[in-house]
Amino acid sequence: MNVLVTGGAGYIGSHTVHELRNSGFKAVVYDNLAKGHPGAVPAGVPIIAGDIRDRDKLARAIADHKIDAVAHFAAASLVGESMKEPAAYYNNNVAGTLALLDTLLAAGVKKIVFSSTAAVYGEPAVWPIEEDMPTVPTNVYGRTKLVIEHMLADFAVAYGLAYVSLRYFNAAGALVAGTIGEDHAPETHLIPLVLQAALGRRDGVAIFGTDYPTADGTCIRDYIHVTDLAAAHVLALRHLTTGGGPKIYNLGSETGYSVRQVIDQAKAITGAVFPVREQARRAGDPAVLLASSRRIKAELGWQPLYSDLDTIIASAWRWHSTHPDGFREFAPAPQQP
Repeated sequence: MNVLVTGGAGYIGSHTVHELRNSGFKAVVYDNLAKGHPGAVPAGVPIIAGDIRDRDKLARAIADHKIDAVAHFAAASLVGESMKEPAAYYNNNVAGTLALLDTLLAAGVKKIVFSSTAAVYGEPAVWPIEEDMPTVPTNVYGRTKLVIEHMLADFAVAYGLAYVSLRYFNAAGALVAGTIGEDHAPETHLIPLVLQAALGRRDGVAIFGTDYPTADGTCIRDYIHVTDLAAAHVLALRHLTTGGGPKIYNLGSETGYSVRQVIDQAKAITGAVFPVREQARRAGDPAVLLASSRRIKAELGWQPLYSDLDTIIASAWRWHSTHPDGFREFAPAPQQP
């Protein structure tokens, strides 16, 4: 099966490309490279530099590579930025996905796995979070993802689109070999921020809020290893290729770790000492976000293999400690026009 991976040079997209290749799929990366890194894509995988809103280029890529299905990661994904620039987020995420779906249907491609987010739930009052709980996103980023989920459902009814929407919790870690990993600019995720502090690349780490109703007063989050996320995409594609219908699944480890636990475990693994600053809460940060992944385990047989905190941090440290400059040291991978 030939799979077009939009946003395939990004963090989760590139790890999924590796997993697809290892699972016998042929991946083709389609990425505007505004945030993605060609060096994260395995050698020999075609990289097409393009925007999903460029329908002509997208149609050519689908035809030239005889695409059978799509794994759709391409999106703007910074929560704070989405609140300041909603027009850009609706344009890129929603309008971009509409252009993608229109182009796929015109080409007769009706299978898509969508990269959604736990942000569609907003600030749930109970946990673990099940897929049928209310979706009340509190930021523009989450709202754009929820609009896309509704779009997929409507296209399934009207046009026979087959889709799986995967709602991620906190993606983390790196390939166990340490050859690729997380490299964002700006970096907003806790684990890479902590590891950059351990490397002396930052002057410390901030804890936003120490008075939450949790055991140590800091927020609790559900971290899921990026390779386990990638494996779920392979299972979702296999579900669609065997005639499976539309599905929505949570992807989390079902285990919560507090901010302090993450920092303390990172110190233990790295052996580094760095300042930790306690600051006021950030608006909109829920005390606890914890997934239930029972549905995808029961229906698709997914089992996370790397999502304990030690493995997540150790794999991320292997990447960051051996590639402190991220992908800047990599030679650009060949790209197709």
